[in-house]
Amino acid sequence: MLQKFIYNISSNSFNINIEALNKHFERVCVFDSNPQENNNKYLQTSQVIAVGCVCELIVKEEGTALEQLQQFINENKSWAFGYLSYDLKNEVENISSTNADGLGFPVLHFFVPEVVMRIDDTIISVFYDEKYTAKTRAEEIYKLASAIDKKTSSPASINSNIKSKITKQEYIDSVNKLKQHIHLGDIYEINFCQEFFAENSIIDTVGVYEKLNDISRAPFTAYCKFGTHYLLCASPERFIQKHGNKLISQPIKGTIKRSSNKIEDAQLKNELQNSNKERSENIMIVDLVRNDLSRIAKRGSVKVDELFGIYSFKQVHQLISTVSCELKEQISFADIINSMFPMGSMTGAPKVSAMKLIDQYESTKRGLYSGAVGYITPEGDFDFNVVIRSILYNADNYYLSFMVGSAITDKADAKMEYEECLLKAKALFEVLGIKN
Repeated sequence: MLQKFIYNISSNSFNINIEALNKHFERVCVFDSNPQENNNKYLQTSQVIAVGCVCELIVKEEGTALEQLQQFINENKSWAFGYLSYDLKNEVENISSTNADGLGFPVLHFFVPEVVMRIDDTIISVFYDEKYTAKTRAEEIYKLASAIDKKTSSPASINSNIKSKITKQEYIDSVNKLKQHIHLGDIYEINFCQEFFAENSIIDTVGVYEKLNDISRAPFTAYCKFGTHYLLCASPERFIQKHGNKLISQPIKGTIKRSSNKIEDAQLKNELQNSNKERSENIMIVDLVRNDLSRIAKRGSVKVDELFGIYSFKQVHQLISTVSCELKEQISFADIINSMFPMGSMTGAPKVSAMKLIDQYESTKRGLYSGAVGYITPEGDFDFNVVIRSILYNADNYYLSFMVGSAITDKADAKMEYEECLLKAKALFEVLGIKN
């Protein structure tokens, strides 16, 4: 039976000791919405932390992954934390990928934690299942997570030589070929990505994550340790959230840099708001998300709550729209993922055609990048982000990877799209101590 106890804290006084959790546990997830920095009204909590593992599901290949995940959820009416890799789309849409995969993450990985801590303003709720975890054990984990580390934090060290999988010219050539597909009517829009990677890489995962979070302060940041597989994420984008019978998705399309000069920054923000190119990209994906939601929604309930919302982050301004619906009866988690996955902002339109061309023109299997990570509550509610602006690391083979991309339409300028990729990668390069 699920139990919980509560601690009251003074405002802004609690910092999770991720380093201590990382040393003692093989399964750790820390989700931080950075509420002081973000104005997304759908952020429901400051932080959610999962520690330890009482049972888990690891699926290495597509085929029956969602069926297995739904069975896992049904059998464990508890908290579940985990990820869905982009290549789950091969199962959802019956397509395939043959690109190189340096990271080698499973197609999905979910676990039921020993303890979940949820921070809401000045209240910390600690959840545990007495069938698996004694209250004394839950209290020990809380004390470990809340302990003030007296030693000086280690730097975000890296021993790596970051390389691009493709050259700038190869990127430009691919974008121009994709524009030919648009002119032929194969697609209207496509999200084209490139990988930066390092082999024989040794990093301080906690130090890198904390520096990345400090630089970005994004609403969907995450530190996730799945054994030797790490996700260090500063995502600004929500994939999908369920609360009761309401589902929302918040696709991002439209990006422009920030300026330290307030007047110039306001001008850039206004330029983004009024860009016909960026607005057309955004509305294409909004229509795609509306179509995805319509498969699982009550008739007439799909609506656009916000179109072309301007949201400002430390590195960039972005156009974000919010689309919602009311779910039909008896719709399962697997039904929702089958309808929605992967996020349209990371594929293009039409979705299946775009995904086939992505596999043809990209040089790397995306894996967890542009997939989703999040959690499911005991009540069946959930919240998942889109895995972008993220560093992925395999401590078994010492392979580090991050990918960035942009939306290609008929109006796209290949050189400018390349520069947009570098803009999105700016925080990732910075945290790794590399000038781009």
